[in-house]
Amino acid sequence: MSKPTPSTTIPDDIAKLSFEEALGQLESLVRQLEQGQVGLDDAIASYERGAALKRHCADKLRAAEERIEKITLGADGRPNATPTEIE
Repeated sequence: MSKPTPSTTIPDDIAKLSFEEALGQLESLVRQLEQGQVGLDDAIASYERGAALKRHCADKLRAAEERIEKITLGADGRPNATPTEIE
């Protein structure tokens, strides 16, 4: 397995966030950048943080998708849970 590079490593403070917290921070950063509320250096730092927040959110969603199960009824009428194939 390859060693994570600095561009793919999620900072510890972001890794501790829930999906909702990370998404909220990402939305806030996007608003600030869209409104031009930050200088160039801060905009670059915000962009880098935003990229890490996006990766974190994507990882959280992927983990949630892996846990989703499809519930079906068997021939005997009892429910069966099988992993869902997500495209």
